[in-house]
Amino acid sequence: MTAPALVALAHGSRDPRSAQAVSALVGQARAMRPDLRVQSAFLELSKPSFGEVVDRLVRDGYDEVVVVPLLLTEAYHAKVDVPQAIEQASARHPNITFSATRVLGLEPVFLEVLDARLRSALKTARVRELDALVLAAAGSSDHRANQAVTRLARQWGLRHRLPTVAAYASAAPPATGEAVRSFRAEGRRNIAVGSLFLAPGTLPDRSAELALEAGAVAVSAPLGADPEVARVMLARYAVGAVELVPV
Repeated sequence: MTAPALVALAHGSRDPRSAQAVSALVGQARAMRPDLRVQSAFLELSKPSFGEVVDRLVRDGYDEVVVVPLLLTEAYHAKVDVPQAIEQASARHPNITFSATRVLGLEPVFLEVLDARLRSALKTARVRELDALVLAAAGSSDHRANQAVTRLARQWGLRHRLPTVAAYASAAPPATGEAVRSFRAEGRRNIAVGSLFLAPGTLPDRSAELALEAGAVAVSAPLGADPEVARVMLARYAVGAVELVPV
């Protein structure tokens, strides 16, 4: 019996680095589970689209698909765009059974990835100790999504025993630069920023630019293709695959 295909569904970006990072992440998942068919797809701006990937899977004989949204919060894309994409694909292929999992989310293990990325960024900063941390995320008009980032920022601060705030690249205050300036106004000088983005792109770049202009000593790279992220993706798949099993 063929296992359901896994489609890692990302938002997409005009920046080619974003699709490259998603492709690398999917490649890690394939290496961990060579028995699975794992494909990347995008909601917009990047190729291939979700519909194109589903069409390909149908031609290859798959009739069960588990969709894992490569999103960090349960906001508009997760609540509207992903269900719409699945609904459209299901209308074209009524014989295909889809299982949509919850998003990647903000797993505590991602703090380990953030720390690794930040250590790399700090290698050239010549800073012995940090005074504060800023957790930079995309931001959303959904206040619950922003609250999830705030909770993770609190966990990160407790982990390092440093004052830590969440900041956003769009849709919600404070902006990353504002958060850094607020800490500097308190007399803190060695402020580092962790980039809570899955992949490179316009928003992470702008967030980093504003932080450095405001005086941050270092800004980490996005989470990217990390084994911990790939493991979370496969864990989401496992739950979605079980839901396809007839009771």
